Amino acid sequence: MKEIWLKFFFVFVLIFGIDQAIKWLYVSGYGRYEGEFFSLILAYNKGVAFSMFAFLDEYLKFIQIALLVLVLAYLIKEREILQTHTMAIGMIFGAGSSNIFDRFIHGGVVDYVFWHKWFEFAVFNFADVMIDLGIVIILWQSFRAKKLSKI
Repeated sequence: MKEIWLKFFFVFVLIFGIDQAIKWLYVSGYGRYEGEFFSLILAYNKGVAFSMFAFLDEYLKFIQIALLVLVLAYLIKEREILQTHTMAIGMIFGAGSSNIFDRFIHGGVVDYVFWHKWFEFAVFNFADVMIDLGIVIILWQSFRAKKLSKI
């Protein structure tokens, strides 16, 4: 189990560090870009996805911390889930923690990618992509495990 936790924390720290480094560049004024498909801009999201729950203001970060702690407690109890999806869960926790960290440091999540070709999408960041990728990996691994168990 120690090996699993080491892998989890390695991925957690890696994703957290990369995300914070990219956000530091944008907050410092670097990386602005205006393109045909997308733009790189600086925005602060006070809510969650698509600015939902922004009305929770300062309480949102504490609610998110509580949710992460509850999920972590569940994963400690249900070790098999963590063992099966270690890297994906590390990605999700690292990215989610980085976004929560932004709320304490910047008052909102630092977002910078704005897709505007064919439709306008919400402004998002590397952490958001890592959360989505982590979920896709978990779903894919679960689908493959079910498929393999039927063989």
